Amino acid sequence: MNKVITKALALLLLALSLPAFAALEVAGVKFDDKAKVGAGETVINGAGMRGVLFIKAYAMAMYLPQKAATAAEALAMKGAKRVRIVLLRDTSGETFADALPNGIRKNHSEQEVAALNARIEALKATMLAITTTPKGATIHFDWLPEVGGGVTRLSINGEKKGDDLVGEDFYRAVLKIWLGDKPVQDDLKEHLLGKPAS
Repeated sequence: MNKVITKALALLLLALSLPAFAALEVAGVKFDDKAKVGAGETVINGAGMRGVLFIKAYAMAMYLPQKAATAAEALAMKGAKRVRIVLLRDTSGETFADALPNGIRKNHSEQEVAALNARIEALKATMLAITTTPKGATIHFDWLPEVGGGVTRLSINGEKKGDDLVGEDFYRAVLKIWLGDKPVQDDLKEHLLGKPAS
């Protein structure tokens, strides 16, 4: 009996000592604990759901080279990054074409927006060219530091959409849609940073 208890305790201690990189599930969507992004390896930092009133819009996860507990850490961290979005309903390109630029502008000064504006408009044009993205589709916003001095790449279900957008400042601007001082949803920001919603 003592041997059984000892073995059970040993297994429990082993489980507790394992790295906390278990895959996360949000609204029925499972997110892998790791992702290869371009030439870089990333780990899941957190995941959550975007809801609009009573509508479940999408589940999403953020992948970074290593865990970050604050938005400042995530934004400043060097290396490959990914925002992975899985749609929970059919969504028009127009919806994203409105929401993404608005989210960027809300979190930047007029001067900062002026520097980003050509790339914001390029992203908007890419989204407008997409008619409807169906429920279950996967959208990636990747930061690829090894490509052309560093680019933001948009893909849907693994297919690249639009031109790569140059500059780490633009990828940080995209992340600020969810991690900025005026995030699209406060509790989603908390979840992406690995924290429970307050």
